[in-house]
Amino acid sequence: MSHRILRRGGLALALAAMALGLACVARAPQPAAPTARDATEFVNAAEARLLDLGTRLARAQWVAANFITDDTETLSAQANEQFIAAVTEAAKAATAYDGLSLPDDVRRKLLLLKLSLPMPAPSNAAELGELTRIATSLSGDYGKGRYCPPGKECLSLQDIEQTLRVSRDPAQLKDVWLGWRQVSVPMRDRYTRFVALSNKGAREMGFPDVGAMWRSGYDMPPDAFAAEADRLWQQVRPLYASLHAYVRARLIQKYGDAARRPDGRIPAHLLGNLWAQQWGNVYDLVAPPGQERSLDLTSVLVSRKVDWKGMVKYGEGFFTSLGFAPLPQTFWERSLFVKPRDREVICHASAWSMDFKDDIRLKMCIEPNAEDFVTVHHELGHNFYQRAYNAQSVLFQNAANDGFHEAVGDAIALSVTPEYLARVGLIDTVPSADADIPLLMRQALDKVAFLPFGLLVDQWRWKVFAGEVTPENYNAAWWALVEQYQGVAAPGPRSESDFDPGSKFHVADNTPYMRYFLAHILQFQFLRALCREAGVTGPLHRCSIYGNTGAGRKLEAMLAMGQSRPWPEALAALSGETQMDATAILDYFAPLKAWLDDENRKMGVTPGWEAPK
Repeated sequence: MSHRILRRGGLALALAAMALGLACVARAPQPAAPTARDATEFVNAAEARLLDLGTRLARAQWVAANFITDDTETLSAQANEQFIAAVTEAAKAATAYDGLSLPDDVRRKLLLLKLSLPMPAPSNAAELGELTRIATSLSGDYGKGRYCPPGKECLSLQDIEQTLRVSRDPAQLKDVWLGWRQVSVPMRDRYTRFVALSNKGAREMGFPDVGAMWRSGYDMPPDAFAAEADRLWQQVRPLYASLHAYVRARLIQKYGDAARRPDGRIPAHLLGNLWAQQWGNVYDLVAPPGQERSLDLTSVLVSRKVDWKGMVKYGEGFFTSLGFAPLPQTFWERSLFVKPRDREVICHASAWSMDFKDDIRLKMCIEPNAEDFVTVHHELGHNFYQRAYNAQSVLFQNAANDGFHEAVGDAIALSVTPEYLARVGLIDTVPSADADIPLLMRQALDKVAFLPFGLLVDQWRWKVFAGEVTPENYNAAWWALVEQYQGVAAPGPRSESDFDPGSKFHVADNTPYMRYFLAHILQFQFLRALCREAGVTGPLHRCSIYGNTGAGRKLEAMLAMGQSRPWPEALAALSGETQMDATAILDYFAPLKAWLDDENRKMGVTPGWEAPK
């Protein structure tokens, strides 16, 4: 990004403000009004600078993740600060071209620049510094968080999550659930100030508040997107209610009065997750009686001695079977596939694009198990998406909206079916339909159970940023949404001396969350469209698009668009549809929904719960 052009945009704004304040100085020079040509030059320079700084940042972060030292962390932090500063500067300067008649691509790039950082900062240097310090302290407090039970060793978040995963003692579960929420109590006042400062930054960029700014990234008016999100939820709510009723009844069978509530809500601490956002950890308590999973992929991988390379080759083979080009040689030379013996690395699976071109990498400590097999396919979905849109200009090298990237990876992961495993020779026979209900139950405990939580996190923040929820009722408003959408309840009293929203990383870290809700909807819509293109007529949950180049062409057409066009056009390139549609998730889980409704009738269970009072 040219420093000259940036200063011209920023200077025009500054001089315009000065002209208003000093109108009595008749001879004060007036800045030339910016033109469409200026806007185009500005965007081109911004992209050049972000390409350079973004590539530097990716390399610094890669080294820091794979060679963890104080020095590499410092270098990564410095590169990150430079990148954020450049994006912030460009986003503020982009407002100089508001109101101009511009080419569609230039207008879109200016908007994407404004939306590129989730934390808009005020122009005032002191307030900017204060906002940065608050944001760092909130995220840092979360990362350092511990719960120290009286007379016992302190527990990290990982310790607490492990307890919730394996313990079946309601008292112990309640203790750690409440204990973790002590970590967020001191965040409350700082978060209040954070909201005020970031809202000021959003208003300086032309948005009413931060929530409206976030919702402006979906190619529709902010209020229309909020209504769209709720429409999608209403489509899937009956499926969630059936799952909720069944799980509630089975937990009561296990825990008795500890799980029974007159309002029909499930005590949050009994669902195996700190935020009740995924329930897979209690599968053993709610598994379909008398039905066992007939496929143990982990045992198959171990018995066949499939190593890390074999796992990745299966993933690559999935995409090449669709007509995608093989991964570049640099992928195999530069990725991290196994945990080194001589040092610690960040093993969390992730897909990287290093240079906005062909240097794509996977970073993952691969083990020969079923979970990692599916994860490899998911992460390679990101890599092939990154490579597909690398012909786009820098600001368009992203998913069509922030839900698309995860949805693509997950749609591919959903295609890792027994039918696919049989076609690649990992299993000899496909299990009968009798094994489908346990498989679908495992999927639903994570994917269906997540939906209301995925929606409510940003519902709460939108209300906070808009001033509908004030600091005096932060916690009450949070629990009203949890009770309304999830149908779960806190295991102990909560008050405004607590700050339970801050117990979730994405709130403390100011990371938008709606992308995860959308991804959980879109992945099934993607899968259904691809299966239709592939001519698959059987149940959606048994469909794999492996080997179908027609489906591959549809997928690549959408991926190659990146963020260059509004997401409805990208969706149409794949599916012919221009509206997100949650009925695909109903199609996928249709056999489970019928089974759940039958089991609930047998147990005399009625789906639903009381609305919050």
